[in-house]
Amino acid sequence: MTSESWETIPHVCVTYEPEVSGFLDMLHEINEGKEKAERISVNTALLKVITEGLKECPKMNSHIHFSRRLVRGRVDTFDHIDISMPVILKSGEMMTLNMHSFESKSMTEMKDAIEESITRANNSDMNQVMYEVSLDNTVHGLMKGRLLQTLMRLIGSKTGKHRVKTLHGARKKEYYKRAPETRLTKHDIEQGTITVSNLGSIYRNWNGACTILEIIPPQVVAIGIGASQKVPVCDQNGKIRTGEKIPFTIAFDHRALDMGDIVPFMKKLDSIFAEPAVLKEWI
Repeated sequence: MTSESWETIPHVCVTYEPEVSGFLDMLHEINEGKEKAERISVNTALLKVITEGLKECPKMNSHIHFSRRLVRGRVDTFDHIDISMPVILKSGEMMTLNMHSFESKSMTEMKDAIEESITRANNSDMNQVMYEVSLDNTVHGLMKGRLLQTLMRLIGSKTGKHRVKTLHGARKKEYYKRAPETRLTKHDIEQGTITVSNLGSIYRNWNGACTILEIIPPQVVAIGIGASQKVPVCDQNGKIRTGEKIPFTIAFDHRALDMGDIVPFMKKLDSIFAEPAVLKEWI
């Protein structure tokens, strides 16, 4: 997917660095006095903010289907917002989970969905889940006439020292006896409508911003969230104070979007960060 991304997609990457001091203060107020398990994380709150931004700018929540040979294609925009979210599992593996239907969830519901998905991921055999997805992609590839590409991917996944090692015999039967609610299925890691990566969670003292980010086809946008940083901020009266900013990286497919198409998204986020009391309505 990563190789296909750089080979086929004309990337445009922009950075967006809102001042979020009031937003973080409001989140602290919301979490004050709550048990750790009940608190809304910065990651969850930002996913809610991004979701509200996508509602204002639905073009970003789209997939593109384009033929270079015919020089034509189409862009399909979705009403539902399914966020592909990379997470680090307790094994150290990285897995991208599909957080379905975030457009209709409160922050508490988002938090619960994320925690439940990560728990099931930690209790799953990742090779088996990936093979389920690979098999599903193989079937769809054959249905679309991609015989050679599908055959080569199948050979690559099942041969050589890097082949996918799936379960067999009694272990496989035992694994699939478990209820789907206790493990991941292909539904949990299928392609979302957009990808959002919290890069700042990997290194919280990171003083910088991601400068380029791959878009996972057929998605048209990928968003990277950096670590919060204390910075000097100039207010409307020209006075300097200490504030906090969070750098966002927004990568978009130039076949589907122009910079002007992204502006409504950033303006919506600006309005939320300027009036963060709205977070209380989203709990």
